[in-house]
Amino acid sequence: MGSGVWSVNTYKARANQRGGQDAFAYSKGASGVHPTLNPYGLEVRESRDSAEHPDSNSIIVGLDVTGSMGNVIRAIHSDLPQLLGLLLDRKYIPHPQINFSAFSNGTCDSVAVQVGQFESDNRMDMHLENFIIGGALAGGCDTRESAELMFYFAANHTSIDCWEKRKRKGYLFVISDEPGYDTIKKEEIERIFNRKLKDDIPFEQIVAQVKERYHVFFIIPTETSAGRDPATHQFWRSYLSPQNVILLNHGDDVSEIIALTIGLTERTITLEQGLEHLRAAGKPEYQIDELLQALSVLDAGGVKGAGTLADNDTDTNARGTKRL
Repeated sequence: MGSGVWSVNTYKARANQRGGQDAFAYSKGASGVHPTLNPYGLEVRESRDSAEHPDSNSIIVGLDVTGSMGNVIRAIHSDLPQLLGLLLDRKYIPHPQINFSAFSNGTCDSVAVQVGQFESDNRMDMHLENFIIGGALAGGCDTRESAELMFYFAANHTSIDCWEKRKRKGYLFVISDEPGYDTIKKEEIERIFNRKLKDDIPFEQIVAQVKERYHVFFIIPTETSAGRDPATHQFWRSYLSPQNVILLNHGDDVSEIIALTIGLTERTITLEQGLEHLRAAGKPEYQIDELLQALSVLDAGGVKGAGTLADNDTDTNARGTKRL
């Protein structure tokens, strides 16, 4: 996948065709996962170079779609022109191919994982619109959500040319306001992916696998009580370096955070340039100040150039083990 070019005109035309109807209408009447997003029996999602995109760069955005996070999914959809405008028009990264995927709770939800394709064009919009968000099928049933299943998907079911041909890492952004689980459960993998595992897998093992091929960032919207809970922050900081866990005051700023994080990591912009781009797009100054605060963790971590971050993966985490 990954052919074509994203167009704001196509995005607006599709919105006009809906005539005011909810972009997420599929979710309201769905009895099961959309066929294009079904992980059952999934082999691999591919991000490939082509004559049209000779230097593809893979980006996965894994979204918690339980009730408290519904506004984030809608905000990302409405902000697609902003996200793609920064990545493409401002040239934060060449030839991005974006995979929107989703998760809820693997222990109880009948639609616990929804997996999109890597797309360069407006098909990414349709994958978002076909998500089941909240409700009985993907509503969550615990004080945790199964974000670890997004890590499992990235580690075991993606094939990306940016890494395989050029040893250039892709990006994995996971967004949730809840802790995850410490174990990838073989029963869940068989039920959701139709793949048999010999044993459960410790989450830290999957994190290590993902970080071989992806820059990993976990974004926590702090508008909810769970998102403000220090236990949530500590859970993710214990698996990822602190500078890879971003606290965000407003979930509707997720698109800007993703874009600027990529631009800073790629060294195609400075932080000051990124903030100026937001001002030019009409972002209010108070929201820019909040984004600056959220992005300060990247600056503290020492962003380096050409698709690499400062060496932060050997710090000692809160569990007393080597940070992965």
